[in-house]
This record gives sequence, C-alpha cells and structure tokens, in this order.
Amino acid sequence: MAKSSADDAELRRACAAAVAASGARGEEVTFSIRVAKGRGIFEKLGRLAKPRVLALTVKQSSRGEANKAFLRVLKYSSGAVLEPAKLYKLKHLTKVEVISSDPSGCTFVLGFDNLRSQSVAPPQWTMRNIDDRNRLLFCILNMCKEILSYLPKVVGIDIVELALWAKENTLTIDNQVSTQDGQETSAVTQTERKVTVTVENDLVSQAKEEEEDMEALLDTYVMGIGEADAFSERLKQELVALEAANVYQLLESEPLIEEVLQGLDAASATVDDMDEWLRIFNLKLRHMREDIASIESRNNGLEMQSVNNKALMEELDKLLERLRIPQEFAASLTGGSFEESRMLKNVEACEWLTGAIRSLEVPNLDPCYVNMRAVREKKAELEKLKTTFVRRASEFLRNYFSSLVDFMISDKSYFSQRGQLKRPDHADLRYKCRTYARLLQHLKGLDKSCLGPLRKAYCHSLNLLLRREAREFANELRASTKAPKNPAVWLEGSNGSGHNGSSADTSTVSDAYSRMLTIFIPLLVDESSFFAHFMCFEVPALVPAGSPNVNKSKSGGNDADDDLGLMDPDGNDLKPDSTSAELGTLNEALQELLDGIQEDFYAVVDWAYKIDPLRCISMHGITERYLSGQKADAAGFVRKLLDDLESRISVQFSRFIDEACHQIERNERNVRQTGILAYIPRFAVLASRMEQYIQGQSRDLIDKAYTKLVSTMFATLEKIAQSDPKTADIVLIENYAAFQNSLYDLANVVPTLAKFYHQASESYELACTRHISSLIYLQFERLFQFNRKVEELTYTIAAEEIPFQLGLSKTDLRRVLKSSLSGVSNRELFHDAAVFQSFLPSNHINRCAQRGQILLWLKNNYTFFTWFSAEFNFSYVVCTYFFVVFQTYHLLFCIIDNSSMPCIFFPCIQDAMIIHVIATLCRLTSQLAPCIGGYRRH
Repeated sequence: MAKSSADDAELRRACAAAVAASGARGEEVTFSIRVAKGRGIFEKLGRLAKPRVLALTVKQSSRGEANKAFLRVLKYSSGAVLEPAKLYKLKHLTKVEVISSDPSGCTFVLGFDNLRSQSVAPPQWTMRNIDDRNRLLFCILNMCKEILSYLPKVVGIDIVELALWAKENTLTIDNQVSTQDGQETSAVTQTERKVTVTVENDLVSQAKEEEEDMEALLDTYVMGIGEADAFSERLKQELVALEAANVYQLLESEPLIEEVLQGLDAASATVDDMDEWLRIFNLKLRHMREDIASIESRNNGLEMQSVNNKALMEELDKLLERLRIPQEFAASLTGGSFEESRMLKNVEACEWLTGAIRSLEVPNLDPCYVNMRAVREKKAELEKLKTTFVRRASEFLRNYFSSLVDFMISDKSYFSQRGQLKRPDHADLRYKCRTYARLLQHLKGLDKSCLGPLRKAYCHSLNLLLRREAREFANELRASTKAPKNPAVWLEGSNGSGHNGSSADTSTVSDAYSRMLTIFIPLLVDESSFFAHFMCFEVPALVPAGSPNVNKSKSGGNDADDDLGLMDPDGNDLKPDSTSAELGTLNEALQELLDGIQEDFYAVVDWAYKIDPLRCISMHGITERYLSGQKADAAGFVRKLLDDLESRISVQFSRFIDEACHQIERNERNVRQTGILAYIPRFAVLASRMEQYIQGQSRDLIDKAYTKLVSTMFATLEKIAQSDPKTADIVLIENYAAFQNSLYDLANVVPTLAKFYHQASESYELACTRHISSLIYLQFERLFQFNRKVEELTYTIAAEEIPFQLGLSKTDLRRVLKSSLSGVSNRELFHDAAVFQSFLPSNHINRCAQRGQILLWLKNNYTFFTWFSAEFNFSYVVCTYFFVVFQTYHLLFCIIDNSSMPCIFFPCIQDAMIIHVIATLCRLTSQLAPCIGGYRRH
C-alpha cells in the first residue's frame, strides 16, 4: 500500500495542537488524514472548498458517561498553521454513501440527521485514492461501532469488497522499530489494526448471512453451491416461461380491454365536461373573490374612517377644552379687584393664564394645530387678556408702593426723635409686600418687561423712606453723643498747649459710628435681599451663612422671608446661576434703591473727624470688619458704600497726617531752635494714642502715617541743625536721644517704629562721633600739626635726627604742649559735660569710680614716660603721642564722669576710645623699634 498521510505523525501532532488551541479539553486525536478536495454547504453555489484535513477525535468522560466521538475539519491559516474550521458529532451520522457518478470512486458523502435544512447539502469529500477512502471509512465505522454501538447505512460500496480490502491491508505491529517516533508509530498501528479487524468482522458477518440465503435458494432447486451455471440456465428458462404466459394472458383479455377502453372514453368525456364546468366555476369564484375583496376593502376603509373620526372628536374635545376660557378667570383677569382677600383668586387666574398660553405653544401643542384659525384667534384672545391683566396689576402695584411709603413717612413715630434713637423697623412693610410676591412672580412669567417700571417705582418709594430714616437717626445720634467741644492739637503750639484735649475721652465718637453701621448695614443688606427676592431677580442669596455683621431685626419680621424663595409660576424652585445676566440689572436697581443714603454716613465721619481725628483709626477698623463680612454678590451697593466710607476715612486721616507734617515743617521757619524740639515728645504721645485706637486691618494705615510723620520729623530736624553749624551736632544728639528715649517701649512692639528707632540710633552715633572729634581737634590742633610734621620727616630722615630739626626740638614740643593744655580748664570740661547731662536721664549706673582709676593710671604713666624719655633720650614722637593720648582721654573722662550717661550710650564713646588706643599703640610700636634696641625684650 502506498504511503498515506494517515501515517504522518507530524500531521497528527499539528491536529492535536490545533484542537487544544481551540479550547477543547480532553480530546484525543485517533486518526488524521488529508483530503484532496471537499464540497460543503456551498455545493449548490458551485463553490469548491480549499483542501482540508479530517481528524477523528475521542473525548474521554470522567463522570462515568459514554465517550464522545467527533469528526473535525481543519483548514490551513495564512501562516500554514492548522486551525479548526468545522465540527461534526458522529452520533448524528446516519449514512455513508459513495458517489457513483465519480469514476474514481474516491468521493463520498456523510449524512447527518441534524442537518434539517434542505438547502444545506451534506458534506462531500474526495480522497486522494481508494486506499485513503477505505481507511477513513473503516475508522468512522469502527468508532460508530465501538463508541456508539451502531453502524450507519452504507450505500454505493460492496461490504464484502470492503471487508476483503481490510483483510488484505491489515498492518502488522513491528515491536523492534527503534526510531525516534517508534512508540507513537506502534500505537497508531495498533489503533488502525483494531479498526480494521472490527469492521472486517462486521462485514464478514453480513456476507455470511447473504451466503446462507443463497444456499437456501439453491436447496429449493435441488442444486449445489458449485452448480452456478446450471442454476443460471434454470433461471433463464423460468424467465422465458413467465414472459410467454404473460403474452398469452394479454391475448385472451382483448374483449375486456375493449370494454375498459370504452369506459375510459366515456370517463374521459365526462372528465372533459367536468373540466369545462370547473373552468366556469373558477371564473365565477374569481369574480366573487374580487367582489368580496372589494367589499372587505371598503369595509376596512369605513372602519378606519370611523376610528379616525372618533379619535378626531376626542382630540377636538381636548383642543376645545384648551381653548375654553373659564368665566370666573376671565372676570378676575379683566376687572377683578387686587385687594388682599382677592389675591388667591387672582393668583389662580394667573396660573391658569400661564398654563393656557404654554399649552398653545409648540412643545405642548402638536405643530399641525398651530396654524389653525381657532388656535390663532384663541392665542390672540389670551394675549389680550395677558396685556390687560399685566397693565392693571402694574398700575395697582406702583400706586400701592407709593401709598404705603407715604403713609410711613407721614407717621413720625417711625423715625428717631429728640432724646430717643429708634431702630428702623420694616417688618410691617415687608409683610404687606409679601402679599403680592406670588403675583409678581406670575407677572414675570407673563411679561418680564413689566418688572422694570415696577422695580423703579419700588426703588423710588423705598429710597425716600431709607434716606429719611438715615437722616433722622444720624442727626439724633450726633445730638445725643457727648464729646469734647475743643478739638485736640497734637504737633503745634508750645509744650503746654500741645496736649490740649488729647487726654479727653472721645470713645463715644467711634461708638456712635459703630452704632450707625450696626443699625443700618444689616438693614441695607436685608433690604437688598428682600428686594432681589421680591422683585424676582434670579441671583444667589444675598446674606451669606454665618455672617458676623448681619443682625436680624428684633421684631422677627425678617424670619418670614423664606417664602420669597425663587420659584417659577408652576411652583418649582429655581436654581439661579451665580453668573446670572440679571446681576448687573440688580446692582443698578440697588444703586437706585439706596442712592443718597451715603451722605448721612459721610456726615457722621466728618463730625467724628472734627472732634478727634485719631478716631479715624478705630472707624477704619470698624468699617474694614463690616466690609469683610459682605460676601454676597447681590450686596454690591453695600460693599460699595463701605468701600466709600473706608476711602473717606482714609482721606480724612491722610488730611490729618498732612496737617501734622505741615505743623512739623513750620518749626523749620523759626529763627533759632535750641534743645529738644517740641514735636519729638508729642509724637511719642501721638503714637501711643494711635496704637490704642488700632482695630482689625488698620495696621497698614498707621504704618504709612508713621512713615510720613517720622520722615518729615527727621528731615525737619536735619534742616534745623544745619541752620547753625556750631550747634548742629548738639541739636541732633539731643533730639535723636530724646526720640529713642520716648519711643523705646513702642519700638519693641511696632516694627515700623523699630525701623525708625534704629535709624535714629545710627544718626545719634554719627552725631556723637562728629562732636567728639571736633572737640579733640579744636583743643589739640597745634599738637596734631606738630605730629604731622614729625610723621612727614620720618619718611626722609632717621628718627634720631628729628629732634635736631627746626621747630621740632624738645623745647618746641614743650611749648606746643603747654599752649595746648593751657586752654583746658575744669570749667570748660564741665561745660562740655553739661551738654550731655542736660538731656540724659540720671537713673543709670554711675561709673565715676572706674573713670578715676583709669585717670590715675594715665597720670602715673605720664610721669613714667616722661622720665623714660629723658633717661633713654627717646624720640620726641613718643612723647608727642603719649601727651596727645593722655590729654584726649582726660578730656573724655571728665565729660563722662560729670554726666551720668545711660549705658546705652557708652558703647559709642567706648568704641571710639578703644580704636584710638589700638591705633596709638600700633604706631608707637613702629616708632620705638629703632630706638629701644637691646632693651626691647624688657
């Protein structure tokens, strides 16, 4: 037998991999073979499938159930890899038919009982040769026998022939094969052998049954199995005899046949007549069917027309119901009263009118009805009703607002009177206005443009009331506040007049301003909120939750404002957007509502400024606190009012600071200024008072004032000091020291003052340094000149030759020292010390004892150095420096000892002394080096 693809182990492994990749678990490939071509379900279309691979698989059951057999059709993918294409269950196989039209005999068809559709042809396959066909059919029949216990019907192939082929082509098992795939090949051979033997036995059993039937037939003719020719001849003779008998019978039955033929002719004529009648009846029936169809069509049309007419009547009834105007609503809309008792009926009429107008619009009404004349006429009638009602309601509300406010203005009990401050109470006004809140909401839904005149009328009327209340309250507030009549003068006049009125208590002024804000700011915010809700502005809430500066009226009338929440005419709550386009319109209306009331606040601010300008600080803090509490979008005018008040207060305070600076600058024009300037201590008192008045966010305002005042003070001080160069440093020392002493405590807590404190300290040190240097230079000018000459000669000649130069002898040095020291007297020293003592406090440590010890040491050293110079004939340079150092420090210590200087001023003088001593010793060392010689180590 030729090499078959069924023996290809690689093909079987590829089939097993494809089956496993498809997700089938537990299936074992028992047989696989390539097919030359196949014709599947597209047979009727004439489409030939590509070559396929057929594989028989068995799925072992683990639950004790019977095993399952499958026929899998595999195809080659684009990568030449097998993949499942079709799956057939062998339990549905009923027929195996070999196609007789194929001369090769390699084409067969498998019939499955589950292919019920007539349009789906059973699968047809063509094998490469007869052996491949027989091998596949044997495997299929054997699996059906072993697993399913039945054999399908075999058609088109001789079973005996198939059994003989199976017997001849049975494969033997070679147990000695030692190739790499030996075990797998052996297993395949055993499987095929089992298949062959099983099917062969079945076919042999069928052949035996046929043989037994043939022997029984031969026994009937008393013949043996070997007498086939005689049996064939016998059958031919019997066939000839039967044919002759049939001919004889036909000849004998001719008369009967004639009768039968006559009967057939009569029957044929009858049938023809019947056929004619049937044609006539069919024609009549066709006409009847056409008539019946026409009648049914007309009946269907009539029924449809009846249904449509009924639906039309119902729709027209609904439309008429929409178009009908109730008499009571028409009466309320055209001529009804707007009294409080009638408001419920008016609101119901508005709701009906709004709903009726909306029901005739396209979203709620079918578009086909829009152009109907009845609908157009009814729309016009409803528009006329709407216009009439809106005009009547708007006119009534304008008159109502005006009359309500006029009544309140005419009653003086609503306002503050002499000796009695009264908080404005608008509870009754809001209660009466809330009666018409729903009416306004419906008016907005009917005609939004009508709200503009109504808002203007309400703003105009209420503005008169608010301005009258603010004016009366502010007048009575100023009249009832006890305040000093003479204003304080801080930085002008003599020492005594500078504090006039500064110690008087002016807290009642800021308390009055705070009370004004406490009463009217919440009132204005509430009025703005009520106006926005009452006049149907779609804006967020005006009063933020938890606002610290918003107080409700004591009467509790504002607690009922919750019923003014924004709603549409259908009663649904509106969710206003914070960026609503109406926010600008609302702010314009609030401007008109509250315009003019700021003048009364300005009057209170100006009145407080005239009494005590420093109260601007506390008023600024109060205003800032209220301003930080107004966060609502619609309270824009209240924020603007507070901003204007804050600006007004800042301007007034800046005006006070400018006047104070002007008073300081006026000191510059005086003829002569000595001692501590008057504005230095007054500024300390002013700063202390300003710090007491600070509230909230006023620190920036105060710091700017400090900067401007102190800068002006220092600039004026420098100008005054420069007017007299002889006493310039003394004036600066005295005033800068006084500035530091007076602001020492405040500078520790106020950063701005600390900055100017350090600036004054630096200026003070510079003035002290300049003054001490000028004292020393004036007293020892000739000695310094002598010293410079000696220094200049040291660059040109040796130090030992200097005493022999003209004007630099020992006698000349003594003459210069005598003339320099002769001008120094205790009176002059004490006079210079008095300059410091005149402005320095005396409550610091007295260090006179320590100064006396230093003086004693210097005097002893002076005697020693004088002897030392004479003994060793030192250079006059040494004597010159020591005389200068001694006399300079003697002068400084006399000044310090006679003035109990505070410790804070010691570092300046001590540093100057230390620097001078270090410089002197360094220069002495360089001068003594060539003179001492061998005595240097001593």
